[in-house]
Amino acid sequence: MVEHPRSDITRVDLLFLADRIERWIRFGDVIGETVHDRRRRTVMFAPDTVFAFVRWRAGEYGTVESRIAILRAVRSGEAFTTYPEVGPGAEILLDIHGWTKVQAVLEAIDRVEQLGVPAGQAAPDYWRHVGARLGVGLPARGYDRARHRAFRMRRRIGL
Repeated sequence: MVEHPRSDITRVDLLFLADRIERWIRFGDVIGETVHDRRRRTVMFAPDTVFAFVRWRAGEYGTVESRIAILRAVRSGEAFTTYPEVGPGAEILLDIHGWTKVQAVLEAIDRVEQLGVPAGQAAPDYWRHVGARLGVGLPARGYDRARHRAFRMRRRIGL
């Protein structure tokens, strides 16, 4: 990982090896980037930024890993969980593996964005809900403008 002078920056190492390994960001406001070479780069997120990190890996006989995590970059001194390729770590809102479930999360992200809401600005509780429901094999409920408005109002008054 590339060190950054600010200690409250969350760094994510990305990699692209055609037909073997892909690590990429699906959404999230990147504040900085270091390109190491044409296959590797590190992106940086400010505290409280919510972002989606996708990891895919193939083996000799097909896909061996398909995973998506929706994470929140934490502030300096705040508790966090370590996560592969993320430094120092983040708050995990959703962590799903298996292509069918990953695809369901990507579809949930698309539905939020179709409302005109950037996925990184949706209520963090919604991503927890999606992860919990898909984790037990149930479909996630939809996100709507009323839920988003309620989240924004709670945030405005400090709840």
